[in-house]
Amino acid sequence: MLPIGLHYVDSWIVDDGTWDRCFQLMETDDPTLFDTWLSNWSDLGEYEIFPVVSSAEAAERVAIQWSGSEPEE
Repeated sequence: MLPIGLHYVDSWIVDDGTWDRCFQLMETDDPTLFDTWLSNWSDLGEYEIFPVVSSAEAAERVAIQWSGSEPEE
């Protein structure tokens, strides 16, 4: 029930014994596709969508190297 252009990457279930919370990683170039996806699944639960970037991209954006040191100028 994924619209064309929205791709499922992976998912994780919270291991707290209730198995009632899931995190899914999805990928798309068109964030509006989430509206279609959500309408397909809206009868099964509540959903929150958060845009994410990789740790490497986040570090690049704030110009901090993985070592934690400031970039050389």
